[in-house]
Amino acid sequence: MSIKSKVLATAATLTLFGGVGAAGVLATTTSANAATPSCGTSCVDIFSQEFGQHNDPQFLLDDYQQKIKIGQPVILFRESNADPAEDFRPEFQGTVADFYAASMVTAAFALHYGCIPVGSAGTNADGNFPDCFGTQLSFNDPAFEIEYTPNGVFSGLCVGVASTAVQEEGVTLQECGASSKTVWAIDLYDQPFDTFVTGYAPLINGSDTNFSQPFVLTYPQSGYPTDKPRPQLQVDNLTGYTQGYPPSVILNYPTVPDNQLWGADPGV
Repeated sequence: MSIKSKVLATAATLTLFGGVGAAGVLATTTSANAATPSCGTSCVDIFSQEFGQHNDPQFLLDDYQQKIKIGQPVILFRESNADPAEDFRPEFQGTVADFYAASMVTAAFALHYGCIPVGSAGTNADGNFPDCFGTQLSFNDPAFEIEYTPNGVFSGLCVGVASTAVQEEGVTLQECGASSKTVWAIDLYDQPFDTFVTGYAPLINGSDTNFSQPFVLTYPQSGYPTDKPRPQLQVDNLTGYTQGYPPSVILNYPTVPDNQLWGADPGV
C-alpha cells in the first residue's frame, strides 16, 4: 500500500470513529461503550445515524438471538455492555486495492472504489486514467470485515450477504475471508460534508456490481429496532446526490439518508 493510501485509510477510519480530528475522540469518546468487558477495546459499537450519534448511539449492530451460524440475521438492538450479541470486531485490513490484491473483490469493484481519479490530476501523461491501485494519482476507499466476536471470542463469521448484493438483500453472518460478500468499503466519494466532519459514512458491500448506485448497508425505512419481529439489516441502492471527494460545504445538498449512514465507537 502506498504512503498516501495508508494516510487516507487511517484518516477515514478515524472519520468513522468521530469525524475530522478524531484521534482524540478514540481515547475520549463519551458513548456508552457497549461491548462486553471480555471483548473490550478490540470491539467497536457500530450504529446507524438514523437512531443515534457518537455520544448516544442507542441501538447497535447485533447478532439476532446470539446464534453462531451462517445465515443468522443481523439487526440493531438496544445498547448494553452485558450483551455478547453486540460484540463485533472490524478488521481495518487496508484499502479496496489491498482486498483486490488478495482476490477478495473484483477488478471492477477495485477500479471504482480502489482507484478513483482525483480531477484532472488523476490522469497520466497520455490522458488515460491509471489502471493501477494505490498510486499517488488516486486514492482507495478503506475496506474491512466485521467479525462477530461474542465475549471476545472469534467466531469465524462476519457481517455480509449470502449472495451477490441486490436490492433489499438481507444482511447475515457469513464465513469470514471467503468472498467479497463480507467486505465493506467506507464510501468516501459519496460522503456528505456534514457527515465527513462528524463521523458517519455509507458502507458499500464488496460484492456490489452497481457502480452508479452501489449497494450499501441500510436500515429498513419502515422499521424500528424495537419492532417485532426485529427488522433485519439489508443492502439497498445508495440514494442521494454524489458530490465527489473531498465533499464540499458549498455543494452540501441533502444527500445520503440517515438510514444509510453508519458510525462506530470503541468498545469498553
